[in-house]
Amino acid sequence: MKTFQKLVNIMAKLRGSEGCPWDKEQTHASLKQYLLEETYEVLESIDENDEDALKEELGDLILQSVFHAQIAADHKRFTIEDVLNTINEKLIRRHPHVFGNTVINTAEEQKIHWENIKRTEGKKSVLDGVPKHAPALLRAYRVQQKASSVGFDWDKPEQVWEKVKEEIDELQEAIGIQDHDAVTEEFGDLLFALVNMSRFIHVHPEDALRKAVNKFITRFHRVESHFEKSGKDMKNATLEEMDAVWNEIKKDNSLL
Repeated sequence: MKTFQKLVNIMAKLRGSEGCPWDKEQTHASLKQYLLEETYEVLESIDENDEDALKEELGDLILQSVFHAQIAADHKRFTIEDVLNTINEKLIRRHPHVFGNTVINTAEEQKIHWENIKRTEGKKSVLDGVPKHAPALLRAYRVQQKASSVGFDWDKPEQVWEKVKEEIDELQEAIGIQDHDAVTEEFGDLLFALVNMSRFIHVHPEDALRKAVNKFITRFHRVESHFEKSGKDMKNATLEEMDAVWNEIKKDNSLL
C-alpha cells in the first residue's frame, strides 16, 4: 500500500500548482487514447510472452486509472479510494460462493450467476455492459457470451458450423447479384457466425485475428527481405514469384 500511495502522491504532485504543465491540462477525454494504447501494449507483451515488458506496461495501465481518479479528485467528484472501495465491494458482491454461502462448482455456473447478479444491480438487459465502442470482434464475442448465459445458444459446434456454411452461401449469392448492401450485410453475418464458432472451439476471435495479422506481417517482412537481398524490386516481381517465396517461408516455422 505504501508503494501504491507513493504513485498516488506522485500523480497529485504532477497535477498540482507546481506540477507538470502537460499533466495539469489533461482531462478524462484527452486521456482516452492513452488508456487504449496502454491496454494494447499490455496485450502485446502478453502475446510476446515478455514478462519484463508486461511488468512495465501493467504499471503504465495502472497509472491511467490513478490519473483519471486524480482528475476527478481535483474537481471534487471522487477519489482513488472511492474507486478502490467500489471495485472491492463489487468483487465481494459478485462472488457470494467465495465470500458468502452460495454454492457454485464450475466456472460456467459462475458466468451465469455473475450475469444474474448484474441483472439485480439494475441492468435491464442481459446484453447491457458490452461497450459500444469495443472492437467489433470483441463486442460480438461478448454479446454472444451474454446471450448464452440465459440459454440462447446452440447445443453443439456442428450446429454452429452449419450456420457458418449457410452464411457463406448467402454471401456468395449476394456477390453474384452484385448487391453491395446485401454483400455488406451477409459478410457481417458470416463474421458473426465465425465468432460464434470461436466460442465453441474455445478460441478468442480477437486474439486469433491479432496473431494472424502479426504472423502475416512477419512473413511479409521476410518476403521483402528476400527480394531486397536478391537486388530485385518487389514491384517488378510477378505474383507467382512472390507467392513462391511466401510458400517457402511458410514451410520454415523458425522464421516466425
